[in-house]
Amino acid sequence: MQRDSLKAWRASSHFTGANAPYIEELYEAYLDDPGSVSEEWHSIFAELPTNGVEADVAHTKIRDYFRETALDSNRSKKTTVDPELSEKQVRVLQMINAYRFRGHQAAKLDPLGLWDREPVAELDPSHHGLTDEDLGREFNTGSYAYGGETMKLSDLVGSLAKTYCGHIGAEYMHITNTDEKRWIQQRLETVLAQPRYDAEHKQRILAGLNAAEGLEKYLGAKFPGAKRFSLEGGDAMIPMMRELIYRSGEQGAKEVVIGMAHRGRLNMLVNVLGKKPGDLFDEFAGKHDEALGSGDVKYHQGFSSDFATPGGNVHLALAFNPSHLEIVAPVVMGSVRARMDRRNCETGKLVMPITIHGDSAIAGQGVVQETLNMSQTRGFHVGGAIRVVINNQVGFTTSNPRDTRSTEYCTDIAKMLQAPVFHVNADDPEAVALVAQIAVDYRYEFGRDVFIDLICYRRHGHNEADEPNATQPLMYQKIKKHPTPRKIYADRLIEQGVMSSEEVTEQINTYREQLDHGDCVVPEWRTMSEHSVDWSPYLGHDWDADWEHKEPLEELKRLGREIAEVPPSHKLQSRVAKIYKDREAMAAGDKPLDWGMAETLAYATLLEKQYRVRITGQDSGRGTFFHRHAVLHNQDNATTYMPLRHLKEDQGPIEIHDSVLSEAAVLAFEYGYATAEPSGLTMWEAQFGDFANGAQVVIDQFLSSGEQKWGRLCGLTMLLPHGYEGQGPEHSSARLERFLQLCANHNMQVCIPTTPAQVYHMIRRQTLRPMRRPLVVMSPKSLLRHPLAVSDLEELAHGTYQNVIGEVDELDPKGVNRVVFCSGKVYFDLLDKRRREGLTNVALVRVEQLYPFPAEEMSKVLEDYQHVTDFVWCQEEPQNQGAWYCSQHHFWQAIPSGANLSYAGREASAAPAVGYPSVHNKQQQALVNAALNLN
Repeated sequence: MQRDSLKAWRASSHFTGANAPYIEELYEAYLDDPGSVSEEWHSIFAELPTNGVEADVAHTKIRDYFRETALDSNRSKKTTVDPELSEKQVRVLQMINAYRFRGHQAAKLDPLGLWDREPVAELDPSHHGLTDEDLGREFNTGSYAYGGETMKLSDLVGSLAKTYCGHIGAEYMHITNTDEKRWIQQRLETVLAQPRYDAEHKQRILAGLNAAEGLEKYLGAKFPGAKRFSLEGGDAMIPMMRELIYRSGEQGAKEVVIGMAHRGRLNMLVNVLGKKPGDLFDEFAGKHDEALGSGDVKYHQGFSSDFATPGGNVHLALAFNPSHLEIVAPVVMGSVRARMDRRNCETGKLVMPITIHGDSAIAGQGVVQETLNMSQTRGFHVGGAIRVVINNQVGFTTSNPRDTRSTEYCTDIAKMLQAPVFHVNADDPEAVALVAQIAVDYRYEFGRDVFIDLICYRRHGHNEADEPNATQPLMYQKIKKHPTPRKIYADRLIEQGVMSSEEVTEQINTYREQLDHGDCVVPEWRTMSEHSVDWSPYLGHDWDADWEHKEPLEELKRLGREIAEVPPSHKLQSRVAKIYKDREAMAAGDKPLDWGMAETLAYATLLEKQYRVRITGQDSGRGTFFHRHAVLHNQDNATTYMPLRHLKEDQGPIEIHDSVLSEAAVLAFEYGYATAEPSGLTMWEAQFGDFANGAQVVIDQFLSSGEQKWGRLCGLTMLLPHGYEGQGPEHSSARLERFLQLCANHNMQVCIPTTPAQVYHMIRRQTLRPMRRPLVVMSPKSLLRHPLAVSDLEELAHGTYQNVIGEVDELDPKGVNRVVFCSGKVYFDLLDKRRREGLTNVALVRVEQLYPFPAEEMSKVLEDYQHVTDFVWCQEEPQNQGAWYCSQHHFWQAIPSGANLSYAGREASAAPAVGYPSVHNKQQQALVNAALNLN
């Protein structure tokens, strides 16, 4: 077709309303594969102007144009149109889309005006072939939400610039959901991204800025040089946080959980959560309670309070956070999920998370990606989170954005979730307030994450003793001359006649007087109500607290039958069917219990008593080693069935979720869950024990030390498969030595159960005992199906967890001249070898709890061996690993005076295990022989 013919053809009835859907489908097909449409249509679509805009950009607006055409009742009556005007109409729609896609790149986002950004050609009408003569013409505006169906081009360009190139830069066109994009367009375009607040609202915003600046200046004068990680430059965070909380209350939230690192934390504590300034000043002065453990620095502390909003009081919880920055984000999500579950809220509408990030940290810390990746999964979703970046354009100490990320924005990671990002100039607090309101509303409308990039600056160095001019001379020359956000906005309100200069000064003086008095400065602060978690039943208890609640034998048999029952219509895989057939026999007492059955029975007894059970891990439903099978997959239709959910109507809830392939974020999530839900069992299972290496920050900074630093109790259970099976360095050791190194002050338990009865009692003890501290379990692999690692129902009904298990064979204690201490799988290797060799002079003592060390129980077990002088600790791990270095002092104290303690195990090694099965077997045989004195 020639060009003139094309123009005439476009003007024909083929573009009338009835044909618009058909044309859209053809154009979709053309974009996917140009060869999929006829030559005639290929020529038409190829002639459509793109002017450098990506194909999908053009398609979006052309599609809108087709739809507008379809709605035009007069269009079908026309037989001819102006071809040039028709083509320019398409170009106008492309320009509108260009602003939506790239307007943020021309927005005035940097308060300091230092950004040097390339002009965006697509925002210039001339780039789209539109001339000065066209500025006075009326064009259809498609889906553009401002104005009417048509606008003069000059008015359209002006409104687009105000909406997308002002103090708010909106990135949302990467979202594929049309409803979400349309929703954002309606919120921004109808008001030109410029809110209209009344005088009272504006005064409230200024009060927030005044409080933010006032506290920092007060601290700077009262405690010069002290670290406080000042918020100055990012002062708008305080009124923004207040807007977020107000809006969440209006949306029905009952709780808001906040996670943030250092910068601005003290300001948040005082000016949002309502911590008394006097208490903060005492901390600066070095006053503290000696009985509160080790304590922590001021800018790691958490806080809780209630905050009055128009929709009712909202409970606020600021999570405690170490210096490991972003690791608090999944902790917050776990806390939120626990609060949702407690309120029976599946959507997240009653509990809202807010995480506050630094610009370098959000781009640099991998746990951010891990947390975002979990956000829409079944076991970890919380209904969306508000993620705020305090973007001071420096990052941490001396960084340059070019050195801290490879992306245009630090928030580009949001695009992996198709989450909208609202970049906003922190010197425009009204724009910040508008973005905060939109963010909350979006979260409640769509249940998804949303990002706010609060672009500001840092008035001082990384901390107040740092000198930023050394590395950012130009920026800090500009900052010294730049008025504060409070000053800019106060002058603006005075100019508008909203406040007088005297009223502004009075506001400043009133706040300072409040600081002088040291009492709460947050007018919305309220005494905490029943929203907070009740930890009182778990305080003040020691390890030996009474917890015994035995289940009768007949009750165990009944539960055993129920957890082995599967609907006939639910077809099981053959190996799984065999496991469940065996469980029926175990429940009847016809077969000894294996590990999976005893473990499942423990969960069933807790659920019967209405305790909540939550288990997560990469293979938790099935079990990494094919032993648990709590979640059964129908082989016909892939539906799932969980017998543990069908014990009785009023049982406790149970969640078993296969997690994402992450350790750090998932373990942090479960830690957060356990700190907000003390009454049930929260358990995380590693695929292999040493995979917990990837979550070491959670273990070091939260699990082992959270109680000492912050007084935070946590009853999380970690199952870490551990045992030397010849599978190589990365599948043998759960790094037992690292946990034992961290043990002090009775901060956690480290157990190595060796029988099904032991795991049954251990799980129940962790839940029923009125004490909440982490439980670290070196869980088995081969013992899951070991012929000697079995128990009977009587052991479950009448037994208890044994921290130490003495000799089980009928040896004459008087004939024993060597006692071997051991833990875990190696016990069965020793037992098997001793029996095969017919040895009667070596006794085997299992230590099933390495910490807290059971000195009293050990003393009782050793009463019959006070004549023995030869004691051995046997372990599978290399000498520099395992329990030998960390626990031998306990064994020295336990053995008789004058006796000797020696080591039997692998030699010291840099790697946890060898990679060759033949070498492994040789080493294993050697250490067993050494322990039994067979060398």
